[in-house]
Amino acid sequence: CGGAPIDPAILEFFDACGIPVLEGYGMTETSAVSTLNPLIGRRFGTVGPALPGCEVRIAEDDEILLRGPNVFAGYDGDPAGTDAALRDGWLLTGDLGALDGDGYLTVIGRKKEIVVTSSGKNISPANLELALTGCPWISQAVVHGDRRPYLVALVALDPVEAVRLARELGLDADDPAALAADERVQAELSRAVGEVNRRFAPIEQVKRFHVLGRELSQDEGEITASLKIKRGLVQDRYSTALDRLYGESRGSTDIWIERSSVGAGGQRAAVSSSS
Repeated sequence: CGGAPIDPAILEFFDACGIPVLEGYGMTETSAVSTLNPLIGRRFGTVGPALPGCEVRIAEDDEILLRGPNVFAGYDGDPAGTDAALRDGWLLTGDLGALDGDGYLTVIGRKKEIVVTSSGKNISPANLELALTGCPWISQAVVHGDRRPYLVALVALDPVEAVRLARELGLDADDPAALAADERVQAELSRAVGEVNRRFAPIEQVKRFHVLGRELSQDEGEITASLKIKRGLVQDRYSTALDRLYGESRGSTDIWIERSSVGAGGQRAAVSSSS
C-alpha cells in the first residue's frame, strides 16, 4: 500500500515479532514501485535498492531521479507538465534523497517542503513530524522554521490518547482546548518532544511548540482527502502563534523546551511552559 514513510522503530518492532515489512519507494508516474527493500538484507530507514530494470540517481541538488521501463511517457494533454517532469529520460520526482555505497535509497523529504533556516541549514520537516507523531499523545505535527533561527512546531493532541492521559492526570477529557492549556498535559508533551529531540542534531530539534486546541481537519480545509496537511495554509492560519514562538511573550498553550546537560555529550529537555 502507498502512504507516508514508516518510522524505523515500527519496522523494527514488527521485525522482532517475526513479521518483516518491506518498505519501498515509487509514485504513480513510475507505475508504483521503483525501489524495494529485499527480504534478506533489508535496511530500516531506507527504501531499498532499485528493482531490476530500474535506475536511481541523485541530482546535484539531491533530488531523486528515476529511469526505467516503468516510468510513464508523459501526462495526457499536458506537454508543459511532461517537460517539467522528464529530463533526458529521467523522472524528476520532487523528492530529496541519498544513496549509500550499496545503492540503498534513503528518502529525505519533499524538495518543495525543505526548511532552510536563517543559518542556511537545509532540514526536512517530514522526518521530524513523523517522529513527533510517533509520540502517543501527538496525532499531528507541523514543523516551521524557514529563514528562522530555530525550529518550532504546531502539535495536536491525539483525541483517543488524550482521554487516557486525562484520566491518568485526573482531568476532564471532554474539553480538548482546556487539556491543551493544562500545565500537567503540557509537561507530558514537553517530555515527549524532548525525547524526540534527542534523536536529532541540535539544529534539527524543536525548541518551542504550540499545542492546538483541536486536530486539523478536512472540514476546515486544513488537510486533503488523503489526510495530508496543507502546510502553507496551516502556517498562514496559525501565523500569530508561530510568530509568538520566536518572541518572548507566551500564550497559554505555547511551550518552551529548555536544554540542560546530563553528562558527557548528553542532553535532556526540561519543561518550561506558560502559566
